Amino acid sequence: MTSPLTHPAAQERWTPRLWGTLLVLCAAMFLDALDVSMVGVALPSIGSELDLSTSTLQWIVSGYILGYGGLLLLGGRTADLLGRRQVFLVALGVFALASLIGGLVDSGPLLIASRFIKGLSAAFTAPAGLSIITTTFAEGPLRNRALSIYTTCAATGFSMGLVLSGLLTEASWRLTMLLPAPIAVIALLAGLKLIPRSEREKDHRGYDIPGAIIGTASMLLLVFTVVQAPEVGWGSARTLLSFVAAAVLLTVFVSVERRSPSPLIRLGVLRSGSQIRAQLGAMAFFGSYVGFQFLVTLYMQSLLGWSALHTALAFLPAGALVALSATKVGAVVDRFGTPRLIPVGFALMVAGYALFLRVDLDPVYAAAILPTMLLIGAACALVFPSLNIQATNGVDDHEQGMVSGLLNTSVQVGGAIFLAVVTAVVTANSSEGSSPQAVLDSYRPGLIVVTGIALVGLLITLPGLRTRRPRQSVVVAKSLQKEAEAERVPVRD
Repeated sequence: MTSPLTHPAAQERWTPRLWGTLLVLCAAMFLDALDVSMVGVALPSIGSELDLSTSTLQWIVSGYILGYGGLLLLGGRTADLLGRRQVFLVALGVFALASLIGGLVDSGPLLIASRFIKGLSAAFTAPAGLSIITTTFAEGPLRNRALSIYTTCAATGFSMGLVLSGLLTEASWRLTMLLPAPIAVIALLAGLKLIPRSEREKDHRGYDIPGAIIGTASMLLLVFTVVQAPEVGWGSARTLLSFVAAAVLLTVFVSVERRSPSPLIRLGVLRSGSQIRAQLGAMAFFGSYVGFQFLVTLYMQSLLGWSALHTALAFLPAGALVALSATKVGAVVDRFGTPRLIPVGFALMVAGYALFLRVDLDPVYAAAILPTMLLIGAACALVFPSLNIQATNGVDDHEQGMVSGLLNTSVQVGGAIFLAVVTAVVTANSSEGSSPQAVLDSYRPGLIVVTGIALVGLLITLPGLRTRRPRQSVVVAKSLQKEAEAERVPVRD
């Protein structure tokens, strides 16, 4: 007698409710990524209408990064302790409201405040959403498939944000702020019906309030310092003192976590080599890509004179390749394993960045730019899902939110730090009133740094090739099993 739930074919049959749950979580992740990329193209129009200085405009981007990167650790652990469904839905509602406010305000400070609140809410939806997936889909082929679709939505949102912002800004920058609101409301209403209820962690020994305060303060200060460093100077007293203060707070945080009976982060999780490689790989992956996109956007718009939409379309092949691979990457992970795929993806990324070093002021897109975009698209399709899978595999359900928050923190902090480094390198090699060729020459050291960051990511993840892949058994999604049991699926031969 063989139950259809344990038959190998069962892993291919997802119920409509399971698909609906995954789509709601994907919609939230899509919105997070969409919001990050959309605002950049709209900044000139925002500055013109609201009469904002360049430094103030920067905080429309930095405010979101500050809220997102600074509160992810707290968001991940809160999901474990208070219930993933509850935290996800409340934060999604806040995200929708902040989007609406951001599109209606007529004040720079209010717009920055709304962006900070959106980043804060995303710091709770991102780890809660990822942990809902990892606790709903059992470790193995099902989770790999679900995570490949989920992470692909993030990459697709980031790519589509560039295109949509180019189109919407032609009408009004306010549309770029308002667009996420109705999508978030629809996802919220669907989530209320579809996302399974999750229990709070029952056996925890209190709340790590000191750790939450010190950890959040240290991450906020670190992100703030990195974001401000290019403007105030890396060697300025303010920057150096801020870094020292952040280091002191992080040291105190580690000390508190070691003594806490219910820590915000269980430091023992970082004793795993695969976990460390996933976290450091995430920093290198996103940091190199954000730096690359920043430089290439400047190159295309400032030097080549391309429009925002033209620039967005130039990046589209990378996003399209990621989107097309959504349902296939899970099977590739099942066959080869994340320790193999991550270094391969980083190698493709290094090759793509290195190829871009040869661009000039009169490039032929198909020959000079398209190969890089395709290599980066293939790299993103392999690396991003694999990092998420590797970070969450082997982790107990009650710590999935914590690990998800840690991974997203690595992504955001890596992006903030390495973008600031790339910006500083370009600034150091540029001079006022330079010719277009001199400006392009000032970009090349930044591109070399981007390539170097990806190369470091490759070197960090290479040791994973020595690990043996465990044999996988047939697994089923937990919610699928519960639904089938509830419906009393008959056992058949």
